[in-house]
Amino acid sequence: MMEILKAAKTLNLPDWWVCAGFVRSKVWDVLHHFIERTPLADVDVIYFDSANIEEFYEKELEKKLITIHPDIPWSVKNQARMHLKSNTTPYHSSVDAISKFPETVTALGVKLDEKDNVILTAPHGVRDVLHLEVHPTPDYREEMEKVLVYEERVKTKNWPSNWDKVQVNHLLK
Repeated sequence: MMEILKAAKTLNLPDWWVCAGFVRSKVWDVLHHFIERTPLADVDVIYFDSANIEEFYEKELEKKLITIHPDIPWSVKNQARMHLKSNTTPYHSSVDAISKFPETVTALGVKLDEKDNVILTAPHGVRDVLHLEVHPTPDYREEMEKVLVYEERVKTKNWPSNWDKVQVNHLLK
């Protein structure tokens, strides 16, 4: 994990984080006493730069990361443009964007400071991820459209198939 964080740090991106499954899956692997890490579909590197919201730039950043670690499934996204994809109001920062991820257990990010200390952001706290409970973030509890997105994600992700102690809380019964 430190190698991945150090690679992401080399990009010198504003307001950068490695987030979502990178953090959640590691916590759950430890809580399930797994010897080997569960493979990741991708490693989400996010940043916030409203001065350059061109998607092609994100692809260039992914290429740079691939040259450092070609075996990592990198995904780089500028959160200054992701509100367009999410059909929501613009985010103010990467942490604001993380707070609006669908699940509290996914709304986590880590990065390295200037001395390579690990910094954690958890806008909704760490209780749910530590208690192996999947809940929607506040943004995904009210509007039916977002409730449906949450329900589809937890169905598709099917986390209990990998981590049998995980309990998914559904809004629709």
